[in-house]
Amino acid sequence: MRLLLVEDDRRLAEKLVDRLRAAGFAIDHADNGVDGEHLGTEEPYDAVILDLGLPQRSGLEVLRHWRAADNRVPVLILTARDAWHERVDGFQAGADDYLGKPFHSEELIARLNALIRRAGGLAGGPLRAVGLTLDEESMEVEDDAGTRHTLTGTEFRLLRYLMLHPGKVLSKGRLTEHVYDYDSDKDSNVIEVYVNRLRKKLGRERIRTRRGQGYVFGEGEGEG
Repeated sequence: MRLLLVEDDRRLAEKLVDRLRAAGFAIDHADNGVDGEHLGTEEPYDAVILDLGLPQRSGLEVLRHWRAADNRVPVLILTARDAWHERVDGFQAGADDYLGKPFHSEELIARLNALIRRAGGLAGGPLRAVGLTLDEESMEVEDDAGTRHTLTGTEFRLLRYLMLHPGKVLSKGRLTEHVYDYDSDKDSNVIEVYVNRLRKKLGRERIRTRRGQGYVFGEGEGEG
């Protein structure tokens, strides 16, 4: 899953980028509202972490612009702990959740996972699909036989995205956009390599090829 962090506090941003990458996210960072709004408009993020007190353009203004343009990306806003009015303004502008500073990164990650699942119409709790249960904390997946498989960072991001969209045709390009960050070499052919790695661990039948279109996770027509 791919995130955008819009935060001007350099030390906090560096800490969050490291922590979120360790938790299995691809993440881009902007340190001002103008750049943050541009990235959030042009790139297909699964969620955005948006500070309100930004230079050049406030987070509230950025959020209002996104919503006015019908950009429905899930947004978690960061506010000062005692600024209750900022939370109200944020929700009225279209925020999906908020978190007061200071905060624990574990809570941030839990809220992000909940936001992403709600956006996909999924219930809370462990992510389950096609006989698999994904442990997002340990980056392991358990199959229906009870066997646990350890995943690399890229395997984890790819499998999580597939499990959030079972039965849907997902092109290589779309998968690439949600598995890698902005600065990565987005070679869509690499996706095929990681799909094959997941097939070796979990079985070919779980990820079907749709010729000329991409992949289908779980039930759906495909060539295997």
